[in-house]
Amino acid sequence: MKKIDRRNFIRTTSAGIATACILPLSLSACGKQGVNFGFQSWTIRQQLAEDFAGTMKKMAGYGYSEIEMCSPKGYTGTEFETFTDMAPSEMKNIINDSGLICRSSHYNFAELKETLDDTINWTLKMGIEQIILSSFWLPEGSMDEYRKACGELNVIAEKVNNAGLVTGYHNHHMEFEKRDGELIYDVLMKELNPDLVKMQFQVAVISIGYKAADYFRKYPGRFVSAHLADWSTEKEAQVPIGQGVVDWNEFFEAAKTGGVKNFFVEMDPATFKESAEFLKSL
Repeated sequence: MKKIDRRNFIRTTSAGIATACILPLSLSACGKQGVNFGFQSWTIRQQLAEDFAGTMKKMAGYGYSEIEMCSPKGYTGTEFETFTDMAPSEMKNIINDSGLICRSSHYNFAELKETLDDTINWTLKMGIEQIILSSFWLPEGSMDEYRKACGELNVIAEKVNNAGLVTGYHNHHMEFEKRDGELIYDVLMKELNPDLVKMQFQVAVISIGYKAADYFRKYPGRFVSAHLADWSTEKEAQVPIGQGVVDWNEFFEAAKTGGVKNFFVEMDPATFKESAEFLKSL
């Protein structure tokens, strides 16, 4: 992904494996849904760069039990570059000492294509289990370009999976555009090898009319994780989870069919506390 693309996306949208209760307040299997909840690190990257350990503890205090990182090597030019020289063992220890775990991270496509061995090595040292491609980032791409990229990711995924890791693909709004009458996302699901590449669904696409639950049911077993967000049609803006249009009971029921293993809130930092309170109430 380009250095500023994810930043622009957040601005424009403004946007089983689970470990048992890590903290007394953790959003874990103590709840009816029987799942853990984490947060994606992108929207609080500045806070992490300023005080990594303190921010980890604050998020754990809200009740989150997991963090999804962004690869320092792949996210140069952002605050994550701060961690380029930090040993993965040190980063892992800081995360674990706060009461969190990290089993998933985002990577960009160039990183996976050009330095895959190094990426796998860093991932294994971190104890991360899921290598999630943040996007092909083809906002103006033709369907042929998307199909070519899918083929490249299938090859990458074979090597990733041989290392004992899971490969995933994270969507943005652009994958829910159409090319020649075909929805890009549906073509991705046809072209990506279901035995090699799982999907991470971005719930924020509810703002343009696409429900995560529909896709979990349409493509059973194809998903590994999801990014949680909520949307107010009245405000035409993201709102804390539980205050918008997403039917969360339907979502979590359908997520079982989809095969989702972990859930990460990815929203404006101001929404994290209220979102955690709602998720704990489920």
